[in-house]
Amino acid sequence: MSMSMYKNEINVAIAGLGFGLSVHLPAIDSNKAIKPVAFWHPNKEKLDVACKNYNLKGFSDWNCLIGDKEIDAIIIATPPKPRFNLAKEALLAGKHLLLEKPVGLNAEEVSELNRIAITNHLSVAIDFEYRAVPIFMKAKRMLEQGAIGEPWLIKLDWIMSSRADVSRPWNWYSNQEEGGGVIGALGTHAFDMLHWLFGPISNVSALMSTSISHRTDPSTNKVKLVTSEDVALAQLQIRKQPKDIPVQLSLSAVSLQGRGCWIEIYGSEGTLLIGSDNQKDYVHGFSLFYGIKGQPLKNISPDPDQAFPTTWTDGRIAPVARIQEWWLESIKTGKPMVPGLLEGLASQVVCDRLKESASSGQRLSTQNL
Repeated sequence: MSMSMYKNEINVAIAGLGFGLSVHLPAIDSNKAIKPVAFWHPNKEKLDVACKNYNLKGFSDWNCLIGDKEIDAIIIATPPKPRFNLAKEALLAGKHLLLEKPVGLNAEEVSELNRIAITNHLSVAIDFEYRAVPIFMKAKRMLEQGAIGEPWLIKLDWIMSSRADVSRPWNWYSNQEEGGGVIGALGTHAFDMLHWLFGPISNVSALMSTSISHRTDPSTNKVKLVTSEDVALAQLQIRKQPKDIPVQLSLSAVSLQGRGCWIEIYGSEGTLLIGSDNQKDYVHGFSLFYGIKGQPLKNISPDPDQAFPTTWTDGRIAPVARIQEWWLESIKTGKPMVPGLLEGLASQVVCDRLKESASSGQRLSTQNL
């Protein structure tokens, strides 16, 4: 469906009142061609409060939402487990989608969504927003221009403290069957970054652990087993000519005073470092450093065409708004959305293989899946 059929704007509903309310809604408000018209949430009480505060329609019945002909597209920002069924039903109802990650619980779910989206000529965006962050865009440009020569080694450390508090209650994040764990939370982004900056990951080996094995379930006040990983270590190989690139990856959600997110890229002609110790905001705090042989590292700024037009107190809003703009353009022109379901599938395959590797102790290929 072309943009001309939407007149001057598309009507968008938001499913989920966490990240959807705090980040996606203000991001939508920055784009005049996207109009928020409704919320969806299974909890009627929470839904009523949000609808009253923002003067939007509310749906607690998913079938009623996707059956509303005034709604052109839906942003699904729910926990991972229900996301696949919600997305599948919405696509079958003819809605364009913007999905949070991980897209599904496994690669088979993502593949099925991709088949449905292609069949129905629908645009599906995945919120891999690091592709929209100026510092990362500048690093991508420098790598394409050969700033470091041939990449020889990549080291990616994402060491966070978000789950380090042992008193933090049990929730879906604690349950592997619901898509919880550090691989889904951080790994999905990390693998997409690597695919985008360098190319496909060809094989993996992994070690996972659960540092905090029990948490209290607030719904029952009883201690419950944590089945999801909160630490993941991996060795990856990126397929690249003239030779593959080795990658060392460390992910943690339970590191007190964790150093944040740092990507070290060492090449034949120089070094690039991207990093931030900001635990809460992945825009404010990131810096880019570059150095060549015989010279110290120096701070590099993004190019003017990569800068955000608006500075938000919450830096997460700006890259999400940029992803939304790319999604709108995809809907408007019918061109494939990037990052879309193919990128989501590539990331999910690595997630699946990492978990299999950690369980089996084997090094596994990500190809031919």
